[in-house]
Amino acid sequence: MSAMSKTTIFSILLWATVIAVVAQAAKAQETPTEYQQVLKIVGKTGDYKSNVLKVNVPRNDLHVKVAGFAVPTPFGFGGWFAMTKGDGGEEVMMGDLVLTQDEVNPVMSALLEHGLEVTALHNHFFWEDPRVFFMHIHGHGKAVDLANQIKPALDLIGQAKPSETTTNATPKQGTLDTDRIAKIVGHAGEQNGPVYKITVGRDDLDVKEMGATINARMGLNTWAAFVGSNDDAAVAGDVAMLETEVTPTLKALRSHGLDVVAIHHHMINSRPVIIFLQEFGGKWLRDADSNTGFLLRTNESRCRIQLPSQLARSVRPASKGRSEFQPRSRFSRTDRLHLQLS
Repeated sequence: MSAMSKTTIFSILLWATVIAVVAQAAKAQETPTEYQQVLKIVGKTGDYKSNVLKVNVPRNDLHVKVAGFAVPTPFGFGGWFAMTKGDGGEEVMMGDLVLTQDEVNPVMSALLEHGLEVTALHNHFFWEDPRVFFMHIHGHGKAVDLANQIKPALDLIGQAKPSETTTNATPKQGTLDTDRIAKIVGHAGEQNGPVYKITVGRDDLDVKEMGATINARMGLNTWAAFVGSNDDAAVAGDVAMLETEVTPTLKALRSHGLDVVAIHHHMINSRPVIIFLQEFGGKWLRDADSNTGFLLRTNESRCRIQLPSQLARSVRPASKGRSEFQPRSRFSRTDRLHLQLS
């Protein structure tokens, strides 16, 4: 065989190989029809690689500075969600949404109300302006159903108006009816200056780390701190939950107007796994008889919000996690911290 013939055959084989590889790559990257529907429903762009549809939710509307240095969106402000096939042909969805401080709780409510889970809430930066938080989400089901479930939350991103600020940072002086609070919550607390704090351990759990028992003194506890007066008070707290308790607790907090400000771990290598969330504030609410407020209550292994309408009784939330009471449509940042006890 001549050198020319060998060169020709080699060229043909090389081009055939290239064509086959390109064709296979094109086939591998072809977006399935159901995922094309997802992109259409949410109105976002994305790509399909390694059997995963990844949808981009970048915050191009934000002009973020970190420590005074202007940074572009790809620096760490490109939100996303992704889908891939799981067992039984159902999709598993995960994501990381980039949210401003005022978007966090409305977006969380939209996710929870439409059957999705919020699995973490935290910051990625110090000294950023505006404040930016990162919310991790999870869901499973059919691709189109998941797209419809997440769309209401996506539609809220970039729409929140900044909260009104106040120049009066001095807390109002007064006294709290701590006996009344303790009776409503079901546990006595401790007074530390103007703050009344109730701490409840998770004695129902046997948590170990390196063989050591982790109890309330070691940080396995739920607490709520109150400050102010009976007519004008603020509440903040930290809730210790099992993984299965996270979503019900988030729903209880959000459906009753309390803001969730963080969801994270406090421990590693501990069993069972414990998740902690921080909550803050409250809203004015009224019923036909009296002012009512929301207090955090821990009862055995469940953490929930109850509505104390009177000392002698507590009103449970209506079905589907909704209360019959309606909050004011607009409230300032100061108002959001109010908790009515009378």
